[in-house]
Amino acid sequence: MKKTLLALLLSATAIHAGGIFSIGHKNFGFNIGQQNAYGNDYTVIGVNANYFLIDNLSTGVSYQTWLGDDPSINQITIPLTYHIPLEMPYRPFVGTFYSHTFMGDNGHLHYRDYDSYGGRIGVTMQTTSSAYVSFGWVEEWYDDGITSSNRGYPQVSGGFSF
Repeated sequence: MKKTLLALLLSATAIHAGGIFSIGHKNFGFNIGQQNAYGNDYTVIGVNANYFLIDNLSTGVSYQTWLGDDPSINQITIPLTYHIPLEMPYRPFVGTFYSHTFMGDNGHLHYRDYDSYGGRIGVTMQTTSSAYVSFGWVEEWYDDGITSSNRGYPQVSGGFSF
């Protein structure tokens, strides 16, 4: 069943190509938001770059920094995203990712760096011939070597493609 689904998705990719989701396109995006961690409020700012390996399938790297409190938090993420090729204004996507988070200290406490991984689903809307906005849901699992947990959260992002 999984192989059949993968074959259908790849066949659809070969048939429906073009636009900001086509092979060789590069997307650059940005995000800004609010998060609460360790009892502190942060402003989260991030940038990302993606490259389409084949039509509708991208991989890339993103960086986020959490500003406004201690400990300092910085995160690098490697995503893999598939945009389902449908003839409609909104293009559904599914994806997976791996992240490494670098934790600073706040003077007397040292926090452990940790890894996370997860998946995401949503829709991307092409707003112009070279811009897009995406809305989705992320489910993420954490492991710092001592404890593990998971959480889900909404995600909104926008970007440019060339």
